[in-house]
Amino acid sequence: MPRNSKSVSDACDSWLKTCERNELERSTLKAYKSHAKIHIEPKIGDLLLTDLSRSQIRDFMHELIDDGVSRAQVRKIMVSLRSILSEAVEREWIDHNVGVDVKVKRQARALGDDKIIPTKNEIRKIIDNAPASHKAMFITAIFTGMRISELRGLTWGNIDFQAKVIRVNQRADEYCQIGAPKSRAGVRTIPMAPTVFEVLSEWKGLAPVSPLDLAFPNSVGKVQNYSNIYNRVFKPMLVDNGIVDHSGQSKFGIHALRHAAASLFIEQGWNPKKIQTLLGHASINMTMDVYGHLFENAEEDVSMFEKLENDLMGA
Repeated sequence: MPRNSKSVSDACDSWLKTCERNELERSTLKAYKSHAKIHIEPKIGDLLLTDLSRSQIRDFMHELIDDGVSRAQVRKIMVSLRSILSEAVEREWIDHNVGVDVKVKRQARALGDDKIIPTKNEIRKIIDNAPASHKAMFITAIFTGMRISELRGLTWGNIDFQAKVIRVNQRADEYCQIGAPKSRAGVRTIPMAPTVFEVLSEWKGLAPVSPLDLAFPNSVGKVQNYSNIYNRVFKPMLVDNGIVDHSGQSKFGIHALRHAAASLFIEQGWNPKKIQTLLGHASINMTMDVYGHLFENAEEDVSMFEKLENDLMGA
């Protein structure tokens, strides 16, 4: 097929085949196929790559937002689209990836976003009222910031009670398969707060026996299914304890426990680089993009400017 007759759909197919050859995780491939087949191809798949413009990509992005797709999801779709166009560049179907010139602008904070950080009172309610079967897991999440996938894949061999640290070097995907973290930054060592040390020490004698040595297995010792944790345990716990939204539904998902940990780290005055390492973010930019607003302190800013003026005028 001549270069000038290649379409966006052709590039999608080529990119997905490359992803399969690279043996990406099933969950990652599933997400990529969804981006390509559900969002990208139906809207712009028939466009020729050589005709594709920044304006068309921006229109595509805005149409997704207008259709009610969350900004977080639109960002992920745009990342996939840029990768698809990079594949086309590598195959010399086009000379330039016009997708890199189009970004999803951040929504004004006044309009809110989809990241809910539990209040301290809500955190205490979870700690005090979590069911015995998952209390240790939720407390560990709150004080370490570990992802639920990392907790589902955590083994007793990676909990060092002598050094009082947790070593993160694997995770469980949505299919309950154990694998490496998604990035090198995900491999890290996290100190245990006293409460985590105590609850894990107690849980070790109560946890179901696991052939996989899992710290938080299901009742038969295998990897817990995420949906079961959320629908059967976490969601009912929030509702039972009044942690709900205006419609009476659970106020947030399990990932909010990670946000809670990050907010507690920041409140302690720990520097962003340390927090990046603890959370396993691939870059400091990711940490600041997600939590940068929590580092802001209006009173501290005023004091800084007062000091600046005093130092200048008093010199």
